[in-house]
Order: sequence, then C-alpha cells, then structure tokens
Amino acid sequence: MMIKNVLIITVLFAAFSCKENKKESKDSSAAIEVVKPEVKLYTFDGGTVMVNNLELFSQDTTYQGQTKEFADPFYVISHPKGNLMWDAGLPEGLIAMGEPYTEPSGSFTVSRKDSVVNQLKSIGMSPADIKYIALSHTHFDHSGHANVFKDATWLVQKNEYDFITSEEAQKNNADLYNAIKELTVTEQLNGEHDVFGDGTVIIKSMPGHTPGHQVLYLDLAETGSVLLTGDLYHLYENRENRGVPIFNFNVEQTLNSMTEFEALAKENNARVIMQHSKEDFNKMPKAPEYLK
Repeated sequence: MMIKNVLIITVLFAAFSCKENKKESKDSSAAIEVVKPEVKLYTFDGGTVMVNNLELFSQDTTYQGQTKEFADPFYVISHPKGNLMWDAGLPEGLIAMGEPYTEPSGSFTVSRKDSVVNQLKSIGMSPADIKYIALSHTHFDHSGHANVFKDATWLVQKNEYDFITSEEAQKNNADLYNAIKELTVTEQLNGEHDVFGDGTVIIKSMPGHTPGHQVLYLDLAETGSVLLTGDLYHLYENRENRGVPIFNFNVEQTLNSMTEFEALAKENNARVIMQHSKEDFNKMPKAPEYLK
C-alpha cells in the first residue's frame, strides 16, 4: 500500500513539474520581443505636374474645366540589406530648361528643379548605393531618371516589362521606352515580391493603370504599415468614389486593384500616401529627414 501511494505521489509531482515547465516556457517565449530591422523612408522632389485638363482623371465630366497641381516625388527605402529607389520623377532634361514645359497636347505643364544625384548627396548616397530600383509603372512622370541606375536591379512586373519593351512601344512610345532602356539588369516579377525577405518592404501587383502597375507596402518600426499608391489613385476623390482616369489601360483591372488595396490598407491599418497629392507630399519629412 505504501509503495502504491509513493508511486501516485511521484506521478502527480512529475505531472505538476511538467505543467510548470510548459508554463515557464510559454511565459519566456511571450517575453521575447521581435525587433524589426531599421527601415527608413526618404522622400525626394521629382518635380511638379500641372494638370491643365483634370477631366482626364475621370470616366465622365466630373472635372470638366478644372485644373490641379500634382506633386511628383520619388523615394529611397533604406534597409540593412540594401537600398531601394521607388519611382524616378520627371525627366531631368527639364532642369536645364529653367522654366515649366507644356507638352504638345496642352494637358500637362511639367517642371523639375533638381537632379537625383544631387538630392542623393543629402543622405550621403550616390547611384552606386542603390541596389534595386522599382517603378510603380513606366509613365513619363515616374521613370524620369531611371537610366541613371543602370547598375541597379530593376524590379518590374513581367506584364509591364513586356508592355514597355515591345516593338509597338518602341515605335509609338519611344520616349517612354528610352527612359528605361538602360535598365538591363532586371528581375521580372509575377505578383507580390518581398524585396528583402523579411516582410518590411513588399511590392504588390495592382494592374490597371498600366498592365503591370504596382504599389509598395512598408512595415516601419515606429510608423507601422505604410502604402505608397503609385498611380492607383491620383486624387482623394478617386479613392472615395473609385474614380478611374480615362487613359487607364484597363478599367476593370483598376477597380479590382482598388478593392484589393483597400482590403490591404484596412487589414494592416496602413497609412496611405497618395504619391501625386501635394497634401500628402507636404506632410512627409523630406530628405535628409525620414519616416521610420
């Protein structure tokens, strides 16, 4: 009888010890803090776009007779594993012109005051420090200084690459093709791409504005989730009313991308930065200051 009692006590003690160890292990793991890598978002001035015919930015007459000035920033995302340039502003040839230029259709008047090389100096960088370049899309106001980074790896959706390098594009949109033709080191993407493999800098495929349009998701240590829109939206009203510019490549794809974007923004409680919005541009810290 004594042996049986001893056995029971031994079993109970072992079971109790096991529970305590599991509890201690669980508590210990809960105390481990996940430290995010230091990611910095630098904002630069890639020029100004005066839209003389805002009606282009809807499928109807919503903006008939209206004009609006757009910002045209570009960004550098600094990560311990390398630097990514997101978008490339307006053509640098505008700098030497000294005054705004109105393109032949009269729809846009554009200007740019400073080069990418000069602006990078403010954060102690040169083109050689940029490991990756990614354009939200290949329109003229997002690819201006892209060729300066011919040694960087161009992260581009395959659909966009095929579109801009096609014989038709080279023939009918030579200026757009020429703006990226020196980006010969490419990584062609088919959808989402985690740039540094840790979830802090993710390219999201959101076609419609162009065949391979993309947006950028950032997970910053202090600010939290941030989304750079590219040209998915140009105006606050576009986002509120799901308005689609008349010149978009595909309206249905654009609307689907908007739905996906809003779900992503809501799920991550993300700060949305509308790239062409002067209001959003003015709120951002400018290089050498940064968002972290």
